Amino acid sequence: MTTKQKKKKKKGFTKLLLSLFLISCSLLIIGGITGFALINDAPPLKPSALENAKSSVIYDMNGEEVATISGKEHRLPVKIEDVPQMVQNAFLAVEDARFREHMGIDIMRIGGAVLANIKEGWGAEGGSTITQQVVKNTYLSPDKTLKRKAQEAYLAIKMEEEYTKDEILEIYLNKIYFGHGAYGIGAAAEVYFNKEVKDLTVEEAALLAGLPQRPSGYDPFNYPENAKQRRDIVLSLMEKHNFIPQEKKEQAQSISIKDSLHNEEKKQSYQYFIDYVVEELIAKDIPEDEIFTGGLKIYTTLDPHAQTYTEKVMTGTDSIPFPDNKFKAGVVLLDTKSGAIRAIGGNRDPKAQDVKRGFNYATHIQRQPGSTIKPILAYGPAIEYRQQSTYHQIKDEEIEVDGKTFKNYDDEFHGMMSMREALIESYNIPAIKTFLETDSDQALEFSSKLGINLEHAYPAYAIGGFGDEDGVSPLDMAGAYAAFGNQGTYHEPYTVTKIEYPNGESIEFESEAVKAMEAHTAYMITDMLVDVVQVGTGRLANIEGLPLAGKTGTTNPPEGIEEGSTDSWFVGYTTEYTAAVWSGYPSTSTEQYVKKEDARIARLLFKEIMAEVSKDVETEPFTKPSTVKKVEIDERNGRRASAYTPESRITTELFVAGTTLPTEYVPVQRPEQDNNEVNFTRPDPEPDEETEKEEQNEAENEETDRDTEEEKETAENTEDNEEQEQEETEKEDTEATDENDSNQSDNNEEQQNEQEDEQETSPSQNEGENPEENQGSQQEEDSQQDQGNQEEQDNQNQQENQETTDTNTEDTEVSDETVEQQSTPKKEDNTSEGETNTDSESSKKEVTSSE
Repeated sequence: MTTKQKKKKKKGFTKLLLSLFLISCSLLIIGGITGFALINDAPPLKPSALENAKSSVIYDMNGEEVATISGKEHRLPVKIEDVPQMVQNAFLAVEDARFREHMGIDIMRIGGAVLANIKEGWGAEGGSTITQQVVKNTYLSPDKTLKRKAQEAYLAIKMEEEYTKDEILEIYLNKIYFGHGAYGIGAAAEVYFNKEVKDLTVEEAALLAGLPQRPSGYDPFNYPENAKQRRDIVLSLMEKHNFIPQEKKEQAQSISIKDSLHNEEKKQSYQYFIDYVVEELIAKDIPEDEIFTGGLKIYTTLDPHAQTYTEKVMTGTDSIPFPDNKFKAGVVLLDTKSGAIRAIGGNRDPKAQDVKRGFNYATHIQRQPGSTIKPILAYGPAIEYRQQSTYHQIKDEEIEVDGKTFKNYDDEFHGMMSMREALIESYNIPAIKTFLETDSDQALEFSSKLGINLEHAYPAYAIGGFGDEDGVSPLDMAGAYAAFGNQGTYHEPYTVTKIEYPNGESIEFESEAVKAMEAHTAYMITDMLVDVVQVGTGRLANIEGLPLAGKTGTTNPPEGIEEGSTDSWFVGYTTEYTAAVWSGYPSTSTEQYVKKEDARIARLLFKEIMAEVSKDVETEPFTKPSTVKKVEIDERNGRRASAYTPESRITTELFVAGTTLPTEYVPVQRPEQDNNEVNFTRPDPEPDEETEKEEQNEAENEETDRDTEEEKETAENTEDNEEQEQEETEKEDTEATDENDSNQSDNNEEQQNEQEDEQETSPSQNEGENPEENQGSQQEEDSQQDQGNQEEQDNQNQQENQETTDTNTEDTEVSDETVEQQSTPKKEDNTSEGETNTDSESSKKEVTSSE
């Protein structure tokens, strides 16, 4: 290499070094400017803010303070000299092992956290020191921004300059949240072990040191296994950092969590509501330590009067005879229009109410809903997706699905009936058949829009027979039913409206309105549920003068129990309030189950609470939308009633605008599916199709025959119908006729068989009388009666023919006037529940087996 080349190479190297130097200086200048901008408005370190943790305050719907989270009994500050070194080391091992060495930030820990976040995803590991945690919890907002992290690091370094390590550790140990309303290690030692900090053992110190990361998830009272795993990790870290020897670690890990715990917490007012507020805030990603120690102002939907009264009746009154203290109940009261939770009854046992964050039977349970699910999985989807009317005819008959036979609560079949009657009487088979007529995906979609997300939708689900993977709580059911009372609009139930931070920042919350169904679906379900309360299984929950809709529900008891249930429900609503009540035992056995008389309790609780909160409120009636048509039906033939239809034979039903009255019942035939293969047991199949003329003629003939039966109470004038007339005369018109054109072919074979049987037995029945002479005499009498009424019948037939044409062609002529709150059901007196009796669903064993 020549001298010239060497000089040229040296010159290039010099330029490279100069460039690198200039770039480094530029980066330092840019970084310095950026860093200065980020920390320029960092708050000052005020000693007063470091002295004590700040309790958060809860306000009710009126803006009045009702409670504080973490009372004075859970704030027990301790001096660092009163904290044994072993206890200090437990916290250092898990939170900041190099606390004594770093200057406020730990470069090595930050590097390790960066690598962990790159390998395992953002948030896999934190790099904050104890000093940084003190700064963040005291002076800064919870936002995870670059600016906040820069200010956090800056203030941590500054704090290390102004405070000693012991002072910083003391502030930290008195500030952190440990769960169950206890913040600070002094309160935690008392809550969990009923000890002073100086008396804690190594395993107790390790358990406390593990709690701040996830106080609810590692709660030793509710999740002892999780707490033990976390405690043992802390003990292993203590050994790793040479704070304890291996032998001490193994000994401490062998000690049971349960044996050392002690719980003597005091219950404050509205505790179950407050507990749910905390759960909701956590679900909104507000850290628990901020909730309990951040000095937040938490504004809620709490109605203090409703909450107080709910807690009162939950503990028992003279009008609500709870069988024993083991009998549980859960209640949720909502604002129907907004989804705002006004009151929560989480547990009726007074002793259980003394436990913060205890089990809440209003929000935590996942139980089978029984018949309260029928409007959600069966009848609601049928109206929403198939535009079925409340008069839609369903045949209550033996049914087999996937080899399983389902029954009604009374172990009987009731023949043809309307959707309204099936819901009023809470029969199971019509609900299953209605479910089978609708696509199961549509049923799942309908329920999910109401906040009930299910893994499956098998036929048994239509009557509340859920599998182990599915279940509902009173909170779920209240939210779903509120949508029926809110014209089809669903709001997810909520308690928190706003939170304010000490620095003045605030976050507001509201429940988004979701269109869950058409207004006509909501109103038609509501109108039927009004009848359930007024004349059906829910009469015991009815409140005189209050526009109210609701549904009962019970579930199957274990084998060996004939008259009883596992769960008892009532869910109901007005245009102002919605309430869902569950009652039963935590676990059911042949010795411990909801007895027939105890099934009334859910309805009584609902009635007490709803009556109290509604007494000073102007409750508007349910309003019929223009898309719903009210039609008077002649229940003898399923057509629109005429001027000649007896008033006792008229029933008022609801139809979706644009649909027409059916001329006969034709069951929907679904293709066979793996999970929904169904076999309807019938003597003969229904005819596939008939001409409109034949249908009308048959309907007219049948109507003429039935009017004659009603007015003259005699047999029909033909030999083929003699047996049918005898049966109807014996019944004396105590129930509306089930026969119509759709099942005429089903009855022909039965009538023929019955007539053959009668001919075989007639000699003995008539004691030697001549059947033919009797028959001839009867026909002559019938003929004379028919001649006397022929003119009236001709006029009526002409009128009926004209109205049939009107019904099929001019739906827009149906009246739009507002529906009264009580429609006339088909069989008002045929309810299975007396005025003071229990739910008809619990009077007999109801098959609700899941797939």
